[in-house]
Amino acid sequence: MRVLVALGGNALLRRGQKPDADLQQDNVCVAAASLAELAREHELVITHGNGPQVGVLALESATDPNLTRPYPLDTLGAQTQGMIGYWMLQALQNALPGRQVISMVNQTLVSAVDPAFTDPTKFVGQVYDQAEAEHLAQENGWTVKPDGPYWRRVVPSPAPQRVVETRLIRGLIREGVVVVCAGGGGVPVIRNERGRLQGIEAVIDKDLTGSMLAEALECDAFLILTDVPRVMKDFGTPEQQEIRHTTPHELRELDFPAGSMGPKVEAACHFVETTGDMAAIGRLDQAPQILEGTAGTIVTPNATWPLASTL
Repeated sequence: MRVLVALGGNALLRRGQKPDADLQQDNVCVAAASLAELAREHELVITHGNGPQVGVLALESATDPNLTRPYPLDTLGAQTQGMIGYWMLQALQNALPGRQVISMVNQTLVSAVDPAFTDPTKFVGQVYDQAEAEHLAQENGWTVKPDGPYWRRVVPSPAPQRVVETRLIRGLIREGVVVVCAGGGGVPVIRNERGRLQGIEAVIDKDLTGSMLAEALECDAFLILTDVPRVMKDFGTPEQQEIRHTTPHELRELDFPAGSMGPKVEAACHFVETTGDMAAIGRLDQAPQILEGTAGTIVTPNATWPLASTL
């Protein structure tokens, strides 16, 4: 099987953890151990989030007295792609001796007139209480919104149209290479009036990019791995229930937060609707079980999924 895994940024820098490089590398090693199990049996493509890391670097950049202006978000996206990609590359090479692994910095094409530029929704950076978030917003010109019990910075998140280097990624997969790519959804770029690629201030949702890329690469399964075991119906209420097997139609009847679970559900639904194949949302350390259909929330056209070993 050909499997694309979208690894959540919060799985690499968990809530409440300080943005310490050694700690994040330890988290990446845990992720690599789980993903290596999939890579031994399947063709594997990995993308990853970078929201927490971009937010940390954006704050550092905004407060650096040596800079005449902060680094733009597209540049910080490239920086975090390289940083996390390097950690993932090394951890996977150590977990898969003899297997070829590559980490790529990718660009993702978006529309310059996407309405997301006037309605920021993508959470980046650390969590704050409301008072601190509002103070930072006023000081740095940010937009902030509630994220559960916390507050975080939000930035524009335009819809991905295509990963520019898709053909190159496809060729590497055919050669048996494990590919880490499109980290953080890819560096957001537009075609300018001269038809040339140009970076733009935004952060693309990595799950939506993952869904698009999984379709373009003709993947059999698309896994969104995060820090929650399953999608929850009526989350945070006494009536909350785990969703084990479902369809895009059933998920679209429910309401999920736009800045967190919403894009994951939308990405999973879009992949299943477009390809007729399987998508799933679940915990990072249960990746093999999710692919088998025994863990996570499994999304298919008819709410069933055979064991991967039978395919």
